Amino acid sequence: MASIKVGLIGAGRIGTLHAGHLAYRIPGADLVVVADVVIEAAQACAARFDIPRFSGDYHDLLQDRAIDAVVICSSTDTHAQIIGEAAQAGKQIFCEKPIDFDLGRIDRALQAVADAGVKLQIGFNRRFDPNFRRVHEAVAAGQVGVPHILRITSRDPAPPPLSYIQVSGGIFLDMTIHDFDMARYLMGSEVEEVYAAGNVLVDPAIGEAGDVDTAVVTLRFANGAIGTIDNSRQAVYGYDQRVEVFGSGGMICAGNETADRTVLSDAEGVHAALPLYFFVERYTEAYIAEMTAFVEAVQQDTPPPVSGLDGRAPVVIAYAAARSMQEGRPVRLDEVDPG
Repeated sequence: MASIKVGLIGAGRIGTLHAGHLAYRIPGADLVVVADVVIEAAQACAARFDIPRFSGDYHDLLQDRAIDAVVICSSTDTHAQIIGEAAQAGKQIFCEKPIDFDLGRIDRALQAVADAGVKLQIGFNRRFDPNFRRVHEAVAAGQVGVPHILRITSRDPAPPPLSYIQVSGGIFLDMTIHDFDMARYLMGSEVEEVYAAGNVLVDPAIGEAGDVDTAVVTLRFANGAIGTIDNSRQAVYGYDQRVEVFGSGGMICAGNETADRTVLSDAEGVHAALPLYFFVERYTEAYIAEMTAFVEAVQQDTPPPVSGLDGRAPVVIAYAAARSMQEGRPVRLDEVDPG
């Protein structure tokens, strides 16, 4: 099957990660150009991964008829606009999360995709982690019976820079958004109501920036199940990522990934490796799998596994969680998204 020609927009941390995979680890992709508003970043990325061309303007990619698909890894405030322009240019689209912080702009971007008849996949990479996927499959197959309780733990090893916090949209749109997506994915049911509590327990500067660094969210699903998500910006032992689904017929859980699975027992205690330190190490294979799935969807003309609507839903949940925390009460999703 012929490779698809890909253009990458955004050569920051996540863009560079995808560039390496597209260049060397995904046989169906031919990464031919990278663009970034900081042209030196685009040039460095191109040199590092033997990408033939680089540009300081993403419009160069959209105007190139030889390019089949674009991978959008630019700043969040540009995602919706670039999606719309890429759709009008007839490009197949992969876009990192979130689509946008504004539901109106998200809806206009999704309409542009629908009008153009192109594909759009959103970068919720955790769906492609083999352990989380196994949990999803077990629940969908009824192996735990009727799902009753979901638990998600998601804790970073250290807070991001304050400059990032200030433009992140807040913990629910930046960090918990992955967990909101996982909740829908694992339970196979939509979230109807959330109750969120948060505080500043890690770094006072995060509070001064108008955000929290520690949060717990309770979810009520349409199928009657309930769930909890707990987040922290600082787990001193590493990147803590665990899920559990309990049901009428059993329970399935997925624990942390570690550098090795050995356990040393001696007179001082029982010792095991810490969790992998951050998302790049923890989800390397998931990132490769999600991009492979996108490329295959384009090649085989099948629907992408994470749709634009999948990208929209966690933003709605995030808005409801933020309102819940502000108002100290449960908030139904139809209060923030009547449509």
